[in-house]
Amino acid sequence: MPRTIRTIIEDREPLTAPAQMTVGEAARLMKQSQYSAVMVVEDGKLAGIFTERDALFKVTAEGRDAQTTRLSEVMTRTPHTIHPDKPFADALHLMHVNGFRHVPVVEDGRPIGMVSARDALGPELEDVVYEWIRQEQVHDILA
Repeated sequence: MPRTIRTIIEDREPLTAPAQMTVGEAARLMKQSQYSAVMVVEDGKLAGIFTERDALFKVTAEGRDAQTTRLSEVMTRTPHTIHPDKPFADALHLMHVNGFRHVPVVEDGRPIGMVSARDALGPELEDVVYEWIRQEQVHDILA
């Protein structure tokens, strides 16, 4: 039976931050928690996601000041999300197709956790890789 996302995140405390938090504060929070992304919330609802990649490309590369730039200015708004009762393979597929490494887990409009590509170090990886190889082989045969 495939693992659900809920079973992966059940023992983790979700990492959230308000949209008005500075990038510097968020970076310190992420370092302390050893998370590479934070879910940005407004009124208890997911408003966006801020990742290490955002810090590099949207803050450092653009010459912004991390001590004054707010998450709301550089976060990815309305990110793709997934329900906790979905199989983890669905999250892997979402990450692969869209080219990102983190997916917020949302239930009843509220962020309850996050899964990442790192979580693939489990049994689903073999199944997903097998399926990608199979799809490539079918494509090659039909081409």
